[in-house]
Amino acid sequence: MEPAVVFDNVSLAFDENLVLDGVSFTVSKGSMVMLLGASGAGKSVILKLILGLLRPDSGSISVNGQRIDTMREHDLLRVRADMGMAFQEIALFDSLTVSENVGYRLDQESSLSEDDVQQRVEEVLGFVGLRDYLERMPSELSGGQRRRVAIARAMASRPKLLLLDDSTTGLDPITAVDVNEEIVKLRDLEHITCIMVTHQIRDAFYVATHEAVRQNGDLKIIELDAAQADNAEFMVLHDRRIVFRGSGSELLASQDKYVKEFLYMTLPPW
Repeated sequence: MEPAVVFDNVSLAFDENLVLDGVSFTVSKGSMVMLLGASGAGKSVILKLILGLLRPDSGSISVNGQRIDTMREHDLLRVRADMGMAFQEIALFDSLTVSENVGYRLDQESSLSEDDVQQRVEEVLGFVGLRDYLERMPSELSGGQRRRVAIARAMASRPKLLLLDDSTTGLDPITAVDVNEEIVKLRDLEHITCIMVTHQIRDAFYVATHEAVRQNGDLKIIELDAAQADNAEFMVLHDRRIVFRGSGSELLASQDKYVKEFLYMTLPPW
């Protein structure tokens, strides 16, 4: 399949701290990849490299067929137009309403009319179950609702590539499932390439093993059988390298010492 993201022998250091050392991987268009690893392993750094917010010290990075690590900022803006990013810090504008937050990029970067922007805002907010919260301020929302608004904002411009950075960090398990189901819906109904960064094994497996389908006019989240669930890929980042890549079942069966330690006490059933 045609690649959406390619890392080729990428290394990056901050001063004397080597963060990534010869990292190579390919993410195919239309696929779902779960990037796992402990806090501080460099998962968010990989997303920032994909966005072109950071540049590697060596190696090359391509996004949607274009090499970005040597690209000028002006050209990077065009590449980023096909990306959506939900930041770990959520990063909503406190002084803007939910509607204004979700539509901000469309207002600033697209040629859509005001009515078309509002229609798209209402569409994506309805998609994440927040259609009635258009005029709320971020301070009036719960943590889970703010994360869903951030995901809606990332999807508003219909990007080809969606990057999710620890979308369930700090949420209680019930709220985390709600957010995971929104991710499943966006992935399956918008047909995008998605890279989901997390250190929450339970959330990664929930997204990997569920699917959004329409049945008799209703939208439902169903659990996949084992073979279908293996369509999602897992990568584990440790000690500056990708130490595992494979399906969920292969991850659970891995004999790699670090992978086994990372999964300890987090294995299903939950």
